[in-house]
Amino acid sequence: MSRYDDRMNVTGVGKAFGALAGLVAVYLLVAYGLIPGACRRARARHPALADAPRVAQTPGGIPGDPLNIVLIAAEEETVGAMLLAGWHPADPITLRSSLKIARSTVFHRPYEDAPVSNLLLWGRKQDLAFEWEVGHDARERHHVRFWRSDEQDPEGRRAWFGAATFDRSVGFSHTTGQVTHHISPEVDEERDKIIADLQGTGKVEELDWIDDFQQKQEGHNGGGDRYHTDRRLAVVLLRRTSPPPS
Repeated sequence: MSRYDDRMNVTGVGKAFGALAGLVAVYLLVAYGLIPGACRRARARHPALADAPRVAQTPGGIPGDPLNIVLIAAEEETVGAMLLAGWHPADPITLRSSLKIARSTVFHRPYEDAPVSNLLLWGRKQDLAFEWEVGHDARERHHVRFWRSDEQDPEGRRAWFGAATFDRSVGFSHTTGQVTHHISPEVDEERDKIIADLQGTGKVEELDWIDDFQQKQEGHNGGGDRYHTDRRLAVVLLRRTSPPPS
């Protein structure tokens, strides 16, 4: 056998090993990357996401805060995770709570459970609301409203659509002239804060994203405050703490 034949044999073996290595790499990518990732995304998705609204509405029909996070969980799991993450449930709007939030704002007194105004999704006000007070009164706070979907996933879990924003001050609405909280335009930061807080509890099983969920990067809420967003919706699957319904 000539040296040329030897070189050809070595080259052929090298090509064979290269092809085999390529096939192994493709297998590892598909079996351990793409397929598990697709399965995770499929599990994190929910029937309610198929035709979901993008923005909440004020009781007067004005577009309100943009939806930017969804929790997939039973109600007790949603409430438990938010409480464990350090968020406070908002008091319902009553005469007493309205007077209390007024005192908090005027006299700079803390009110960690201050009520939030009602926004509507599917024609009804929020089912849950949580907040995280900043400073010494209710003027500045992180807060989120959640609306429960009617649809359930195959494991009986609801989708809790959330609109997370930061109240930066109290003033007059630019649209109605009523006294209201003004929000920061950085709504993505509020979404990301909730995700980080929930991840810190160990209750997050999976986190997925829906790109281009919002149609526009810029908008105005019901009070006329400007906001901007990367248009993504965070889909957070919480760990089960109770068995699924039979």
